Amino acid sequence: MSTGQNDTAHAAGRVWAHVGQAFADPGYDVVVVGAGRMGAACAHFLRQLAPALRLLLLDEGGLPSEDGATILAPGVWSDTDAAPEDRAEARWVREQLRTAFGDVGLEPRPLLTLHAQEEAGTQPTAPLLARFPALPDLIDPGALPWAALDEQALTYRPGAVALSCGQQAVRHGADLMLNARATLVSGGIQVERLTVTNTHQVVTHETHLLRPAQVVVALGAAGPYAAEHDLGVHTAHARAYRQAPRLNVPSSAHTPVLRAAGLTLRPQNGGFTLVPHIHHRDPHGYVPQGGHLTGVPTGLRRETLEDLVALMDAVPVLATEALELGRSLSDVPGAWLALPGGSARGRPLHQHLGGGAWLLLGGPQADVLGLSTAYDLAATLAGVADRPWH
Repeated sequence: MSTGQNDTAHAAGRVWAHVGQAFADPGYDVVVVGAGRMGAACAHFLRQLAPALRLLLLDEGGLPSEDGATILAPGVWSDTDAAPEDRAEARWVREQLRTAFGDVGLEPRPLLTLHAQEEAGTQPTAPLLARFPALPDLIDPGALPWAALDEQALTYRPGAVALSCGQQAVRHGADLMLNARATLVSGGIQVERLTVTNTHQVVTHETHLLRPAQVVVALGAAGPYAAEHDLGVHTAHARAYRQAPRLNVPSSAHTPVLRAAGLTLRPQNGGFTLVPHIHHRDPHGYVPQGGHLTGVPTGLRRETLEDLVALMDAVPVLATEALELGRSLSDVPGAWLALPGGSARGRPLHQHLGGGAWLLLGGPQADVLGLSTAYDLAATLAGVADRPWH
């Protein structure tokens, strides 16, 4: 493959949505299937590293993909969430978030991790809480007397990163197709799309067979299933259904991110978004269902509900009406999350599926290492050996 240089001039790419736009395959070199954070970032970096390649970014929905985990991702960056050997890479991601994507809601925001027992790097909780006046009524320092503070942490909007990556990729020559469904086939992908005339009177169904040299499967939690079902390639990856209930307690730009027993309380939109701990992979065929609290049906899956009940003494506000439980699963935002390697601690990765197909997964550590993993795959496809964090 030709790699080209970033200063090569390219016209903006084409965008196909759904209204009266005929499509003809120009002979793509690379097709990225999935316009969430990972797929859009991979497309963006490919345009930087190999602008001569003909590139298509495709999604069944919009940009960013509305149905995956990107929109509900916590957007919390802390290099304490990365293994020691990955921290240089994590700091490169932080620099990209600061400089490369415009306004993605980036805010310096300390991360306060609370513990019931003293551990390495912890200090007494009460003095730390005194630094954040809005928190003493939220946390019982007697129940969580030890804490670790990361003052270099920050928060951002992963959906805004995906949007910026997709827009920059198109601006620099990538094509974008939305509202199109892709099925992996041997040697390429089959694309189905609906189009309508400009008067919205005629609807047509189109099927196109694309045979690019490389296909990047960036479908999030659906990616491993697509690899196994469409290509017959066994993968060791898993998925879990994660919800993000709302906690209606006031927060501000100065409120830190809190973490206790794996539960993350992320200040957002004047309140908190709760990001539950992932215990394990969900078995194949699992259908998310709400649990019951004192006999009353709720919209929170049972495992999440049990975690919140266990924390109610340490975080008393969880036992109040400030917690939005909902009455059914549809009342509480949730999405399937990929678990690379089948583990809730699996770091983002890319995997060669054979031929020209690659699987790209984010997962629980995508906030910290997702961009670097997308870059790594783009560099691999472009034939670039160097990685900027080394």
